[in-house]
Amino acid sequence: MIKENYPENFEEFIDRFSTEKDCINYISEVRWPSGFSCPHCNNKKAWITNRGLYHCSNCRKDTSITAGTIFQGTQKPLRLWFHVMWLMMAQKTGVSALNLKDNMGFGSYQTIWGWLHKLRSVMVCANRDLLKGAIEVDETYIGGQKSGKRGRGSEGKALVVVAVEGTEYIDKDGKEKKTLDRVRFRCIEDASSENLIPFICDNVKKKSKIITDGWSGYNKIKTKNYIHEKIVDIGDSEVLPHVHLVISLLKKWLQGTHQGSIKQQHLQLYLDEFSFRFNRRLSTHRGKLFFRLMQQAVTNQAPGIKELYKM
Repeated sequence: MIKENYPENFEEFIDRFSTEKDCINYISEVRWPSGFSCPHCNNKKAWITNRGLYHCSNCRKDTSITAGTIFQGTQKPLRLWFHVMWLMMAQKTGVSALNLKDNMGFGSYQTIWGWLHKLRSVMVCANRDLLKGAIEVDETYIGGQKSGKRGRGSEGKALVVVAVEGTEYIDKDGKEKKTLDRVRFRCIEDASSENLIPFICDNVKKKSKIITDGWSGYNKIKTKNYIHEKIVDIGDSEVLPHVHLVISLLKKWLQGTHQGSIKQQHLQLYLDEFSFRFNRRLSTHRGKLFFRLMQQAVTNQAPGIKELYKM
């Protein structure tokens, strides 16, 4: 099990990362918790050269501490990267590029915009655990002024499918209750079964209970080895309350922190950030979110700025 070593508050943060060497040591610790491992041959022995590179004793190749990470090729101090990551994680509502540009003294909006998008791009772990238990699934339109027509695209709006995990239990009064646990999001072209069913299969463990409304796009769920529960809106009860709560929180976050000024091609990155935050909302210390983001940052290489603009 990887040791979770992180500053619990900002005072500890500034004491711990006061120099570039402090940052380099922490990246090494998080990237190689069991000690150095050569990315070329997996050898465990190396020495550090005068240029600060790891020289493998087996294949004789040099490895930079930032190679293959989000920091690769950066011309800015690692201390600045660490401060941006801390601020991004320490504030429960996140940060916008415009606010950070002014507060951190970035000369270019595009630079800090690129940094934040690079960080968002590594927030989703490729091998994360699938949702399980009782999963509410629904879709929502984001952006634009007019409401979208279900099942089809809507000009100026993005269609997003949302899955919310819950654990069902019986309370002390004998009433059926359900917790609100993890979430998943995906931008889709339309609410057809061709888009909805793959989303469920990619994110939910088999034999889980999938709870939806009566939309026809969900009719094939049972054929994929899931339990499917349809809830028809009869007007006197809230249908899918947990997924609708999450959708409401998502829209408030996009409108509040980012003023709703998000392009459709970048929306998935913001959904990934919201998911990262929401799924760790019960963390005791904000530093743990910083640590989790650092784990992702040192094991994944983010797209370049040009690639991000094309997304």
